[in-house]
Amino acid sequence: MSAAAARRPLLRRLAVPGHGAEDVVVDEQGHGITGTEDGAVLRVSPDGSVTRLGHTRGRPLGIELLDEDRLLVADAERGLLTMHRRTGAVEVLVTEVAGRPLRVCNNAAVAADGSVWFSDSSAVHPLARWRADLLEATCTGRLLRRAPDGAVEEHLTGLDFANGVALSPDGSAVHVAESGARTVVRLWLSGPRAGTRDLFAADLPGYPDNLSTGSDGLVWVTIASPPVAALERLRAHAPAAVRRLGRHVPEALLPGPVRSVHVQAYRPDGTLVHDLRLPATDFHMVTGVREHQGRLWLASLEEAALATVELAAGRVPGAPV
Repeated sequence: MSAAAARRPLLRRLAVPGHGAEDVVVDEQGHGITGTEDGAVLRVSPDGSVTRLGHTRGRPLGIELLDEDRLLVADAERGLLTMHRRTGAVEVLVTEVAGRPLRVCNNAAVAADGSVWFSDSSAVHPLARWRADLLEATCTGRLLRRAPDGAVEEHLTGLDFANGVALSPDGSAVHVAESGARTVVRLWLSGPRAGTRDLFAADLPGYPDNLSTGSDGLVWVTIASPPVAALERLRAHAPAAVRRLGRHVPEALLPGPVRSVHVQAYRPDGTLVHDLRLPATDFHMVTGVREHQGRLWLASLEEAALATVELAAGRVPGAPV
């Protein structure tokens, strides 16, 4: 074993009774909460025991802690929901914004004032056709906000498959991943740049999925797959009419992800601090990440499991991980 391999953090797989544990949030007891493609919302302890909290009757993606009683769920089929943690009762908060239904409600973040920032990935394709949306580059994604009084409005439109959402630690900005463009867009909420947008991260080494703000004060970014050569060529060179033909091709035949385990973490100023790559033998396609007190929880659209990784104690920020 090489010295680098010996220093590499170990990934621990935690199986769940359902495929596609796409995102993860960590509760007050240090347990992970995720949702699977069958609609179940599950609580997973660090030792691997699983408790079912409820069922959305849709397809849960992003999961957040809303308050001491409720979860916030971005459901790709039903919209923005809440779920009571003890009873499993579900309430639908948002199904359309600005006269347009939520086609793929994907990820969310809760601000200190109770506002909810959330993404709608596409106006064209449902979640099951995400590969077709990336190929076509419909650029119909949105970043949306639900105010504490229930009013909902668009803040960013034209995003290239809007995906993960995370607030900066001080709440001065909100970030949204553009999976197709391989960028993270930042919208400033306060200060002299309030109301303007810029790129928090550009030319990422793959397609970003969910984002989160860790207990370490860093913004964590999943890289679901490195760039796929065929997809990149088609997006760069094929006419739009040719790329739209992807609508008629079975999803399994469209360019798909490359097996990998890759997450990054950035300081609020955009400085890369961690660039964690692990072998994709027991787990792959990381679509959710949550740092909690030195432990990373990982989630995947393609796995019937979560995974955990212990970050090396005392590691110098910015050193290779």
